[in-house]
Amino acid sequence: MENQDRPAGRYAPSPSGTLHVGNLRTALLAWLFARSTDRRFLIRMEDLDRTAVGADAQQLTDLAALGIDWEPPVVYQSDRLATYASVIDGLSATGRTFECFCTRREILEAPSAPHTPPGAYPGTCRHLSDAERAERRAAGRPPAIRIRTDADEFTVTDMLHGDYSGSVDDFVIRRNDGTPAYNLAVVVDDAAQGIDQVVRGDDLLSSAPRQAYLATLLGHCPPTYAHVPMVLNHDRVRLSKRDGAVTLTDLAELGLSVGDVVSRMAVSLGMAEPGEQVTAADLLRRFDPAALPREPWLFAIS
Repeated sequence: MENQDRPAGRYAPSPSGTLHVGNLRTALLAWLFARSTDRRFLIRMEDLDRTAVGADAQQLTDLAALGIDWEPPVVYQSDRLATYASVIDGLSATGRTFECFCTRREILEAPSAPHTPPGAYPGTCRHLSDAERAERRAAGRPPAIRIRTDADEFTVTDMLHGDYSGSVDDFVIRRNDGTPAYNLAVVVDDAAQGIDQVVRGDDLLSSAPRQAYLATLLGHCPPTYAHVPMVLNHDRVRLSKRDGAVTLTDLAELGLSVGDVVSRMAVSLGMAEPGEQVTAADLLRRFDPAALPREPWLFAIS
C-alpha cells in the first residue's frame, strides 16, 4: 500500500456487524467531505479486534446502496501486521517505547499527577530497571508496549471544532496480546494511504491529539480532522444496534427504502426539506461544511 499523489479521505469501519444509521450517516459525511474537495475516497476495514463473518461484505453493500463510491482496493488491517511490527520495532530501536506490565485496574487505581485526565497513564513502568522488567516477565505477565512521549498535550485542527488541545500520555501502541493498538494502526495506515482528511464521529475527538502527535513523531503531517455530531437514541445515548430498527435491512422491513433513509439523513444535516427525496449525488452538489449542524441527531422511526 503506497501513498498516492492525490490526497484522500476515508471511512474505516470495524467489520463486527451491520452498519447502523449513525455509522452510515458518518460514512456519507466522510464521502461528501472528500468528494467535494476532489479527494480520493477510501474504505479501510479495521479488523484487528472482534469481527463477524460476512460483516465486511454487508457493510460495503450498504455503503454502495447509499450512493457512496470509493477507489479500490479495500484495505484490511489484518493484512498489515508486518508493517505495524516494523514501525513498532523502529520506535523501540530509538528508545521511543517501553514495556508496560500494568493492568487496567492498576492504572485506574494508581495515584496520578495533578490535573491529569482520569484514566491517563501514570508512568508506572516508564523507568523500570532491567531487573524489574525481568521479574515481571517471570511472574507470567506479558507486557504491552507504550510510546514514550515528550509532550503533555498536542493540538489538532478540526473543521467543526477549531483548534482542539488534548492530553498526550504514554499510550499503548501494542497490546499485551501482541495486537497493534488502534492509535498506532490508524496513524500508520492514514500516512501510507495518503489520507490527509479524517471525518469521523465526535466521540473520537479526544483521541485525535494522541494520533496527531504520533504521526508527527513518525515524520508524517497530521491530517485535518472533522469530527461530526453523533446520532443518539431517544435517551440521548449513542445509537447502537441494540436500539432495534437502525440498519438498512431493519428499516426496509418497516417500509423505509434506502432513498428514504438518505433523505432523512439529509434533513438531519439541514440539506433537505422534510419529505423531500434526495440522493447522495444531490447532497454532493449542496454540500457546505460550514452549514452542518453541531448538535447530535436524535433518531426516531416516526
